[in-house]
Amino acid sequence: MRRQVLLFVSLFSLRSVFGQVTYSVPEEMTKGSLVGNIAQDLGLDVRRLKSGKARIYTEDNAEYIELNKDRGALLVKERIDREALCGQTTPCALHLQITLEDPIEFFSVTVEINDINDNAPSFKKEEMKFRIMSCSDEGVPSLSSSVTLTLQISDVNDNAPVFERSSYEANIVENNTPGLSVFTVKARDADWNQNARVSYILEDSSVNGVPVSSYVSVSADTGVIHAVRSFDYEQIKDFHFRVKAQDGGSPPLSSNVTVKILIQDQNDNPPQVLYPVQTGGSLVAELVPRSADVGYLVTKVVAVDVDSGQNAWLSYKLQKATDRALFEVGSQNGEIRTIRQVTDKDAVKQRLGVIVEDNGQPSRSATVLVNVAVADSFPEVLSEFTDFPHDKEYNDNLTFYLVLALAVVSFLFITCVVVIISVKIYRWRQSRVLYHSNLPVIPYYPPRYSDTLGTGTLQHVYNYEVCRTNDSRKSDCKFGGAGSQNVLIMDPSATGTMQRIQSEKSILDEPDSPLEVRKL
Repeated sequence: MRRQVLLFVSLFSLRSVFGQVTYSVPEEMTKGSLVGNIAQDLGLDVRRLKSGKARIYTEDNAEYIELNKDRGALLVKERIDREALCGQTTPCALHLQITLEDPIEFFSVTVEINDINDNAPSFKKEEMKFRIMSCSDEGVPSLSSSVTLTLQISDVNDNAPVFERSSYEANIVENNTPGLSVFTVKARDADWNQNARVSYILEDSSVNGVPVSSYVSVSADTGVIHAVRSFDYEQIKDFHFRVKAQDGGSPPLSSNVTVKILIQDQNDNPPQVLYPVQTGGSLVAELVPRSADVGYLVTKVVAVDVDSGQNAWLSYKLQKATDRALFEVGSQNGEIRTIRQVTDKDAVKQRLGVIVEDNGQPSRSATVLVNVAVADSFPEVLSEFTDFPHDKEYNDNLTFYLVLALAVVSFLFITCVVVIISVKIYRWRQSRVLYHSNLPVIPYYPPRYSDTLGTGTLQHVYNYEVCRTNDSRKSDCKFGGAGSQNVLIMDPSATGTMQRIQSEKSILDEPDSPLEVRKL
């Protein structure tokens, strides 16, 4: 904040100068006093001053003005005495030049030094005091009068918020609760009232292609950083973002700070056994010859842990064994070796249970079963291991499913048998009912059929004359017309009429038939 400071800003393009600004300040300003916000007045980003390696040059030997790159402001480096600097020359000014690289840019700055006797007093917030000499006449006795003056100092928003640290770093343990408070960023503004009211804003950025707002949030009033989600160390180990502190002035001033979050590992993953592979019900066995010496390497248990640090340090222990006096497991490397000479009395089938533990707090573990065959030849192994028991859990599951399948098939079979028997019984009862029924039986007669009791005849009778010779190909058949009277030839019993007619018709149709029918 400056008081009684005249600010004249004029920006224009020159051939070699990209901007020019003029400030007017009083002499005798203390070290660190603000001359002007060069970044704002020249329209430069504070980051441009840092990336462009801004430098300030002066034509005088003494350096009275310095550049604060973090704030983008010119500050008083040494107390300025106008009379010592310029004497009685008017005007008195310092001529500075600011240069930037990549690309090269030049900016001209003029700082006019005013005599404090020509200006009203300049006050600072922490030094709100002055002295007024009393006024009296020279009469005897001297007479005087007094007046009360009220002086109000108006604040100007000339200070941007400044963070307490140049950068922040915080740790958070994985598997945290969403909404957890991580830490707090804090910025202060040297201005007054509304101009000093600071708000915190999370700048837009992305982490692994995801908006940073889906990872953290910041409280606008307090600057508290909250975790939006639960973090997994195995997926993300660290990330960074920027928080902006902005005051309530008009126009507002702001500054930025970088925040880095480090995810700490938690022992949330048990070891994973890579070898030997657990194949369920199938049998995998390591072969150890009976001639094996002490220290013979049977196999090696290989396991990994996806955690980090001491949470991933693994140790191996022999949990159970068919013969604990025959094998041992290396605690650090997982190697299974013999600890004595193998004898003929040792069982062919050996089963070892190895437990793998990590070094976390609390520790997590995994168990692996190792099948070992003590034999000199593969045929011996095959004959001995044909009845090697499978894993109990696998056998239990297999037995359960087999019993369930057998029950379902048996139920379906019994249901089908009952249905078939029921249908057979139903049909048998229906046939018995019809057999014992007293209802009259209505005979069925084919079309154009007449009764054989002499009360009716066929509608027409056709006569045929068939002549047959030894040579059937020369036989001929003559068809007569309809008879003048109705004649029906039938058996005396009157029961085989249709059957006889059909049989005779069949005989007539057969070649070389000896039957001869004459016309009646």
